[in-house]
Amino acid sequence: VASLAELEVLCNHLYEGTDLAQRLQAEKVLLELINSPECLSQCQLLLEQGTTSYAQLLAATCLSKLVSRASPLPIEQRIDIRNYILNYVASQPKLAPFVIQALVQVIAKITKLGWFEVLKDQLIFRDITADVKKFLQQSREHSKHRKIATSFRDTSLKDILMLACSLLKELLAKPLTIQDRQQESLAMHLLKLVLNCLNFDFIGNSADESADDLCTVQIPTNWRTIFLEPGTLDLFFDLYHSLPPMLSQLALSCLVQFASTRRSLFSNPERAKYLGNLIKGVKQILENPQGLSDPGTYHEFCRFLARLKTNYQLGELVMVTDYPEVIRLIANFTITSLQHWEFAPNSVHYLLTLWQRMVASVPFVKTAEPHLLDTYAPEITKAYITSRLDCVPVVIRDGLEDPLDDTATVFQQLEQLCTVSRCEYEKTCTLLVQLFDQNAQNYQKLLHSSSRNPLEITVQEGRLAWLVYFVGTFVGGRLTYTSTDEHDAMDGELSCRVFQLISLMDAQLPQSSNEKVELAILWFLDQFRKTYVGDQLQHTSKVYARMTEVLGITDDNQVLETFMTKIVTNLKYRGRCEPVILRTLQFLNDLSADISLTPATYSLLKKLVKIEAVKFMLQNHTSKHFPFLGISDNYSLSDLRCRTMFYTALTRLLMVDLGEDEDEFENFMLPLTVSFESVTQIFNSSFEQEEAKRMLIGLARDLRGIAFALNTKTSYTMLFDWIYPAYISVLQRAIELWYQEPACTTPILKLMAEFMQNRSQRLNFDVSSPNGILLFREASKMICTYGNQILSLGTLSKDQVYPLKLKGISICYSALKSALCGNYVSFGVFKLYGDNHFDNVLQAFVKMLLSVSHSDLLQYRKLSQSYYPLLECVTQDHMSFITSLEPRVLIYILTSISEGLTAIDTIVSSSCCASLDYIVTYLFKHIAKEGKKTLRCREISQDGQRLFNFMQQNPEVLQQMMSILMNTIIFEDCRNQWSVSRPLLGLILLNEKYFSELRATLINSQPDSKREVLDQCFRNLMEGVEQNLLVKNRDRFTQNMSVFRRDMAEALRSEGASDPGSLDMMS
Repeated sequence: VASLAELEVLCNHLYEGTDLAQRLQAEKVLLELINSPECLSQCQLLLEQGTTSYAQLLAATCLSKLVSRASPLPIEQRIDIRNYILNYVASQPKLAPFVIQALVQVIAKITKLGWFEVLKDQLIFRDITADVKKFLQQSREHSKHRKIATSFRDTSLKDILMLACSLLKELLAKPLTIQDRQQESLAMHLLKLVLNCLNFDFIGNSADESADDLCTVQIPTNWRTIFLEPGTLDLFFDLYHSLPPMLSQLALSCLVQFASTRRSLFSNPERAKYLGNLIKGVKQILENPQGLSDPGTYHEFCRFLARLKTNYQLGELVMVTDYPEVIRLIANFTITSLQHWEFAPNSVHYLLTLWQRMVASVPFVKTAEPHLLDTYAPEITKAYITSRLDCVPVVIRDGLEDPLDDTATVFQQLEQLCTVSRCEYEKTCTLLVQLFDQNAQNYQKLLHSSSRNPLEITVQEGRLAWLVYFVGTFVGGRLTYTSTDEHDAMDGELSCRVFQLISLMDAQLPQSSNEKVELAILWFLDQFRKTYVGDQLQHTSKVYARMTEVLGITDDNQVLETFMTKIVTNLKYRGRCEPVILRTLQFLNDLSADISLTPATYSLLKKLVKIEAVKFMLQNHTSKHFPFLGISDNYSLSDLRCRTMFYTALTRLLMVDLGEDEDEFENFMLPLTVSFESVTQIFNSSFEQEEAKRMLIGLARDLRGIAFALNTKTSYTMLFDWIYPAYISVLQRAIELWYQEPACTTPILKLMAEFMQNRSQRLNFDVSSPNGILLFREASKMICTYGNQILSLGTLSKDQVYPLKLKGISICYSALKSALCGNYVSFGVFKLYGDNHFDNVLQAFVKMLLSVSHSDLLQYRKLSQSYYPLLECVTQDHMSFITSLEPRVLIYILTSISEGLTAIDTIVSSSCCASLDYIVTYLFKHIAKEGKKTLRCREISQDGQRLFNFMQQNPEVLQQMMSILMNTIIFEDCRNQWSVSRPLLGLILLNEKYFSELRATLINSQPDSKREVLDQCFRNLMEGVEQNLLVKNRDRFTQNMSVFRRDMAEALRSEGASDPGSLDMMS
């Protein structure tokens, strides 16, 4: 037993120490303490005689771990711990807040985990509220410790809320001396308590907190009286006005939840009255806005405003007496907020949400009262636009963070603004035209002036970037709204200006270029494409009328020419700017989107390939014309990534008129042929490693883009004939040489994985062609080479294991999966002709698998999403291979299935269920055949017999999986019920005795009143299910299981059931 002094030294090492070795040693000793029988007495020693807060924190942490253990302490002992902590907190007024919080959490855990436990016919842990009330009476000044927020159940929660509100009323009635820290602390904890009550997950849907704007608080019906009492809302508005900023922020957080109360709690007149009180409170706050100067309070107020429209309809808002005055105050508040763009930028989202939803509701308002939005919405739009333009010089001169760099926020706000701008759209467009002309003229003057002030030019470009984003947003917004010819004509006015700006910017190349303006232009072009190009609109659209006058652009054919010229210009001259190249290629990719989509897309592609700029790209895709295709040392290896996208788009365009023209394909591939020949020469001569490596990475990325776009048998065959055998051997050599350089192996392995994909049946070669088998052999060689080499690296550190090994393994697995289920190779042929490529690749699969820990298999998402579907393919078609594995390997694979069954990712859990089903079905069929032995079955029997013997020696493997699946069905949120039901039937038929034991354990753990109901549920589960695994019988079981799951949930949910946590079948 450690002495007090020794324990305190350990605490200091743990919480304050900077020496890592000392901290790890301290952790180790303290873990031993938690598991020792002396733990409770040591905790008491630390709490009563410890000289530092850290000693008390350690005691609380140990107690928390002790009461959460899988095998719980006796009830009496837990009651003693709870009472001891309550008395201890009451008698120690000077405890540090973090110690109080840790001790309160211990009480909360004891209460929650013991909620269903009975002592002397009493639910002993549910009287927590009464205990806390006693505690409050003993030491009213310690009410701040009201964070003992309880049993988390309805029985107590309403009482807690009422208790907190009454204590807050008392607090408000006293003359508040803010100097009194205890009162302030009490107010803080009470407000947090109310907030926790209102944030309670009432209907068990664990709402995603990040989706803040969708929130409705599902207040229980028996709380109606609290909400109908006008004093409740008044209390929190009064608290807001009386308390200092930190606390008034909490009062507003509570009001946010009050404003989000579900509509159905009230009748219509009650709701109108409640809304009236909320609006009255908003008016008071906006008339005395001093408190909103604190960023936290301001943020909560913005959330409060947004919730008003989330939960109430515009028709209800306009009926409120003060509506005209309040909407004016809110508009002024919004405009002021937008003008001070640097203050609390994250709160703007909520204000824009409010206006967006108000404007979107205008068509549905049936009341005669004016909504006044046509007055205020244009002002909001104007304030947003002008404030963003005004921020540019400040950002540039003071070197501040540029809001434009956070594109996700910008696009979200622009989308909201787009809705607001459609209210009185003429005003918005007039303003934009005026600002655009003014800024473009200033920009031209600056460019042509003799002094050329670079700072002024940058400011002007920053403003133009914002203006282009606005134009793009408003043009893109046309699709969402019913638009008129006048609106289209206005879009034409705006678009003309951006097309003119493109010419102005491109005229300065290659000397100067502004990344932000270029990115904004590409965003605009993409919005214009979605709205006004292709079959989206009649070509009589008024947008082209104005563009014909100004630019001579009469229809979308000419717009496409402008698009392609812009793309070629960017790729030629902006190769140094990765963001611009990437966005340009995304735009090219979207333009050339897959032919198979619609006839309209195909006609668009037909138009594209006639454009000179496109013909130029198809004939000259070399680094001479497009520097980003270069492989000089100026580019990092990751810069080569965008090449895949470029070649996908280019190949789609090539495919439009390619047909069976092999000569045209050869011409297109010429630059790649030249590069491959160079690499081959380097390999055969002095061997300039770095150059060869860069060329190969580029080639692998290019070819992957090409292979991705070739979706017909004819075109894919041309590529195969081009690459096999000469160039594939170069790739094999590269894997051998540079296996420990992921920058090189990843693109090559991904290329091979793409080759193996039988998309659109492109790999179904002619009957006389051995190509399918030849391709598989190459893939087998590559996977085996990589697997053997990568395993020679030995143990890797945690940060190296994924990039150096697991990433490559996951790509190999997905390539192998594509091959096994692609249906273009007859795998039986390999064994027949003594070819070991198939066996080798399966052995490589197992070797790589055994070098990966089970935790890594599930931890790395890409690895688990390639391993589990591959295992599903192997168990489906190659069970003879599975049965031939050594027992340790089989155990490894079955354990990986067992752990994957409970994975959150449904791809993983469904693949595990399917793999398990194939294994169980194979075993069941073997046992059935053994029962009716005939001469014919002997050969099959040997494989089956091996599996049967293994399962007899390790019966717990399948039993554990049955427990997991039953557990998932009864207690978990089972999202792939059908998948789970398939293996479960086989498991039950193979393990009927164990299934009966599981059933008995569950039923006996319940009160007598429940047992008959649960027993009936289990009987219904097997009702009409026969002793076979035919599809009809499986379907019957699946239907039964669906009903079983619902009935069990109903039976276990009702009051008086024992704690579901203790029923976990895994125990």
